[in-house]
Amino acid sequence: MTPFPLHRPHVIDPLVALAAVSPALLDQATTDNSRAAWTALLIHSAVAFCGLLIRRRWPLTGFAGMLLTLAAMEIWCAAQEVQLGNLAVLPLAFSLYAVGAYCTLPRALAGLCGGTVAVCLGVMINHATATTDWRGGSDVFATVAPVPVAWALGIVVQSHRLTLEAVRQRVVDAQREHTLLAERAAAAERVRIARDMHDVVAHSLTLLVVHAETMRARSGDLPPWASRQVDALAAAGRQATVEMRELLGVLRNGTPEKAPLAPAPSLAELPALMESARQAGNPVRLETRGDPAGLPKPVQLTCYRIIQETLANARRHAPGGAVAIEVAIEESALRLAVRSESSPYPVVPVQGAGTGLQGMRERVAALGGAFASGDTGDGGFLVTASVPLPERAARAW
Repeated sequence: MTPFPLHRPHVIDPLVALAAVSPALLDQATTDNSRAAWTALLIHSAVAFCGLLIRRRWPLTGFAGMLLTLAAMEIWCAAQEVQLGNLAVLPLAFSLYAVGAYCTLPRALAGLCGGTVAVCLGVMINHATATTDWRGGSDVFATVAPVPVAWALGIVVQSHRLTLEAVRQRVVDAQREHTLLAERAAAAERVRIARDMHDVVAHSLTLLVVHAETMRARSGDLPPWASRQVDALAAAGRQATVEMRELLGVLRNGTPEKAPLAPAPSLAELPALMESARQAGNPVRLETRGDPAGLPKPVQLTCYRIIQETLANARRHAPGGAVAIEVAIEESALRLAVRSESSPYPVVPVQGAGTGLQGMRERVAALGGAFASGDTGDGGFLVTASVPLPERAARAW
């Protein structure tokens, strides 16, 4: 695995390469306009242009090819007694900058040292092949001496980039750690809430069931209506205990302690729901028009949950109050109306959170329907819902 990703060619790379080789071409006309000099410069410029195009992806390869080509052309030109302009070394500066900016530090140092060795070997070969007047020496080293400055600039840029990447990674790590700490704190809070609910609510529910069972055992001393109320109370307490246990499991570890698989309720189970409400003391009348058997399951589940929540609200806010439920199944929509009358007994007002009505509204909205609720003006409460049945309407058409 490389410490740095391979850089893809950028749209600006050809412009940079052209800017690097153009000064040498312009300077050559005033340095040596011979055919041999132009041939050598064009060969070097072509290699330099290609090397600068790949300087991001293969910086060492581009630098090595460019330097060796320039050294070979300089040696050949000296042997032919023609001269290349000093600006021919300008592409080397661009390439050496890329070596410092895109290579690891050991490879960048190796590239700089290799380039120095190549220049020294080129000078030695030039002394062996050229005449005295065309032998390079201190002038060659003076020409290439500023080039390593570009390498040092590339090292600085790389160091800055590495610093930014390290800071960015630390920020990501800090955010990840903050998220982990928040999740742990939330888990600890859920465990605390579960412990409090177990100690207070679950204990109270258990006592409620125990007292209900005790009264149930002495049902012979009670009137018939009281016996039925006690049975409903015991059943409701046991059901609440089971649901509380599942909720505690979710709070502790995110999964219910006991989550038995069961089919979603449908409108066929409304009679059982009505009977449960009657046992709790609320007279319930159900009127159904149409056959609910062919309704989509989501529609049936939504209707069932609305009726279930409305009956629960009636038991809470209007115990003993009559509830009238009308379910009309038409070709294009299912229409539901649940009217709860006021309680015939004195009732202490119970302030609700409003989440039940909001949940019903969201269920209906998810199916593209309309939901409304509010007081009837005579102490009662009315809930209406309309759920479209486009597939049923299409079949009828």
